[in-house]
Amino acid sequence: MNQILRAALVIARRDYVASVWSRTFLLFLVGPLLPIAAGLFFGTIGSGSDRQATHPRVAVIAAGQDARLIGTARHALAARLGADALPDLSFASPERDAERQTRALLREGGAFAVLRGGLDKPLLLGPRGQLAENGRTVALILDQARMLRALGAAAPPPVPLMARAIGAAPRDDAQARMLTARMGQLLLMLLTMILAGMLLSNLIEEKSNKVIEVLAAAVPVDAIFIGKLLAMLAMSLTGIAVWGGAATVALFAFAPQAAAALPAPAVGWPAFLMLGTLYFVMCYLLLGSLFLGIGAQAATVREVQTLSMPVTMAQMGVVGLASTAVADPGGTLAMTAMAFPWSSPFAMLARAAQAPQLWPHLLAFGWQALWVAAIIRIAAGRFRRLVLKSGAPRKRLFARGR
Repeated sequence: MNQILRAALVIARRDYVASVWSRTFLLFLVGPLLPIAAGLFFGTIGSGSDRQATHPRVAVIAAGQDARLIGTARHALAARLGADALPDLSFASPERDAERQTRALLREGGAFAVLRGGLDKPLLLGPRGQLAENGRTVALILDQARMLRALGAAAPPPVPLMARAIGAAPRDDAQARMLTARMGQLLLMLLTMILAGMLLSNLIEEKSNKVIEVLAAAVPVDAIFIGKLLAMLAMSLTGIAVWGGAATVALFAFAPQAAAALPAPAVGWPAFLMLGTLYFVMCYLLLGSLFLGIGAQAATVREVQTLSMPVTMAQMGVVGLASTAVADPGGTLAMTAMAFPWSSPFAMLARAAQAPQLWPHLLAFGWQALWVAAIIRIAAGRFRRLVLKSGAPRKRLFARGR
């Protein structure tokens, strides 16, 4: 056993170094970040342009004290309600022909509506839809302006509203933890499906250039499978560390409120992140060992795609089974999902988000590790017999008589 582990570590170190210290690995790391960064950049630009094009703007025909009071009232209300809750205002001095000025502002000035008449006889002119949508907010601005005029154009100091949380309802906690559980399952599924498939092409490449036969002549086949699993797992964890670090920095830099509003899991964020990492490791090993066994039987990339497609579709069904553990953690389907090896990491991660007990996770890790060892053993034996044509022949059920 020690000899197999030492050989597996040598193969793992060889594959990991060869993969990480290559230009393709840098592209592998940067590849998912580029479209996300581009989407955020163009989304920010597009949202600013969309706001300028669609946010309502009202042209105010006023001068002197009325214009100053309306502008001050709009600024005071925007500080409380937010700038997006109120239409933008642009001011124009009154002209002799008010009707012609109104039509010009609506047609050429880019205004959705025109306000004239000052504070005493206000009149809002514009399309019917814009009047219905922005009439109330314009009336609110005018009421605030008249209040400022009555107070001598001095706004009263704002009264701070104190808020203190005294707990949440149990139903609210359950719904928040259910959301965290589903988000964890979705992230685990995406990472596993993206990263575990690389094992197939890796083994096919080494079979085609006869490297696998050289390795099989030097070390046990079990060590080859374990080493390749460990190397690809380490490479995947390296990529996840880079992506997770970039996502964390971006989250706290650009959306700190969203980071604070994330619903906390039942076991707490430190334990949940640690369990999530461990369950990714077990899920990767379970699915990766199965993919290694498939890749060992295939001779071409087309055969790999043909054989892996049923496994991928079955994995989607497994994730669907594990999702039942979120809605009904103590139900029969949930217990089945926790016991079935390929759905167990997903179901147990959902349990970590919804239940504070940690001891069931220790049992789950041991159960999943047994299945990983069994799959590697079976896959290595089939590779030895069917591909390398070595090992003890299988016994026939009925021996042919002489």
